[in-house]
Amino acid sequence: MKKRDVLSLIRYHAEKNEAGFRNEAYKIAKDFDESGDYQLAEYIMALLSNANTFVPQIDDIQSPFFEKVEAKSEMLLLPDAITQDIIGIVNAIEHHMGINKFLFQGAPGTGKTEAVKQLARILNREIYMVDFSALVDSKLGQTQKNLTELFKEINQFMQPEKVLVLFDEIDAIALDRTNANDLREMGRVTSTLLKCFDRLNENIVLVATTNLYKHFDKAIIRRFDSVIDFNRYSRDDLLAIAEKMLDVYLQKFKLANRDIRLFRKIINLFDTIPYPGDLKNIIKTAIAFSSPTDGTDYFRRLYYAVCGEKPEDLKKLQTQNFTVREIEILTQKSKSSVARELKGVEQA
Repeated sequence: MKKRDVLSLIRYHAEKNEAGFRNEAYKIAKDFDESGDYQLAEYIMALLSNANTFVPQIDDIQSPFFEKVEAKSEMLLLPDAITQDIIGIVNAIEHHMGINKFLFQGAPGTGKTEAVKQLARILNREIYMVDFSALVDSKLGQTQKNLTELFKEINQFMQPEKVLVLFDEIDAIALDRTNANDLREMGRVTSTLLKCFDRLNENIVLVATTNLYKHFDKAIIRRFDSVIDFNRYSRDDLLAIAEKMLDVYLQKFKLANRDIRLFRKIINLFDTIPYPGDLKNIIKTAIAFSSPTDGTDYFRRLYYAVCGEKPEDLKKLQTQNFTVREIEILTQKSKSSVARELKGVEQA
């Protein structure tokens, strides 16, 4: 943390700039997280989500079209490029630039929905997610009427500075109108959505997410002020994120056997390292299901999750660049036994 961060934090507080204060505090928490002080980072994020001074005073909106979503989430792990985009969104909204509609696109597990939750926390806004099961109706023309009514509620009954409207997986109503496989009815729905976007109160923050960006109607894409690509994870990004996840779950399950070199070797066995959503489940499950009396059991479970087989083939483990000591951990055989067996294999 640098001196200018503290000065900015104090200035935002003095100016009663809550969004700016939250944005700066979030960056400080991220700095602590990256330096290895995970407990302090999580404590700051907990304060930001629970502090009474930042809880929005807003009555719940009673509507069949919305579901209120809790903005709390775990520390979000994103590449710097995406993090900077999120910070840019915060700055644009805080400075009332008339930029308020954002599309988060990317493969499943890239952190789109979690990023929305973090954005809401920084902006001090409640999340209202559109319930597509209530919006889309099989009756001819009813979906269009529901969509019009939904945006009427957004513009007339929501407090613009207090809410963030989330269209999670908006592809349900926003696919290409020229697609021959698309129903004509849904094409009319997309046209209605275009009109509703054009009439949206610019103080309402609207975020949509999609896994099907390539199939999106181009006219709808143009209605968004910014499209954020969540597919920008390098292999190094994913390895670094995996390490941070490992530290969080080892601490949560009170396991002290931390061998980053062995952990990285196992994760590197993936031809393509999964995105954070799947990566988190793999690491968390390996640790959670490991033997409480064996602090290294999670390495073997992790290896099985990555390779689809138990770490029993000594020669294969050797060709995967594991050392004798690491093979000892993975196979639960003594180093002398491992060395003897490998020597026997080589002589044979």
